[in-house]
Amino acid sequence: SLTVLQALEDGLKRAEADPSVKAIMICGENGKFSAGKTFFIKHKLRKIMEIAALIKLELACIKRVPVPSIAAGGGLEVALDCHYRIAHVKARIGLPEVTIGLLPAAEGTQRLPRLIGVPAAIDMITTGRHIPAIEALKLGLVDEVVEENIAEAAIRLANKM
Repeated sequence: SLTVLQALEDGLKRAEADPSVKAIMICGENGKFSAGKTFFIKHKLRKIMEIAALIKLELACIKRVPVPSIAAGGGLEVALDCHYRIAHVKARIGLPEVTIGLLPAAEGTQRLPRLIGVPAAIDMITTGRHIPAIEALKLGLVDEVVEENIAEAAIRLANKM
C-alpha cells in the first residue's frame, strides 16, 4: 500500500541522515512483509503500476543509504535490492504477480537472474512457482534460513558486520 511505501521511504531517509546508523533492516510487522497475489487481484492495473513505480523509487532509496541492508522476510523485489536476505524456514519465496499475467515491475526480472542464475530465475519468473526457504538458500537467493524470529536473526547479522 502507499502507506507502507511511505513508511519505508521515511525510515530510509532517517537512516541516510543519521551517521550513527550502521545497518538497516527491512521487515514487516506482525509476521507480514509485502503484498501477495490477493493484493494484485484487489487493485486495478493502473494502481498496481503506480505502486510498482513507487517501489522502484524505494529501491533507489535503499541503494542510497551507505550502510548494509538486510531484508528480514519476503517481498522479493524489495529483498533483492538489499545486501542480505534472511528467511524463516517455513517461508516460500516467489513472484506471485506472474500467476495473473503481470511481469514483476520493480526490477525483479533483472536482479533475480543475476543472483540465482538464468535457469532458476526463468522458472520463477515464468511460472510463479514459490520455492521453499531451504531451496532459496541453496540457490543463493537468501543468505540465511532461521527457525526463530527473523528480525532478531537480522539484528545478529547486522551486529556481526
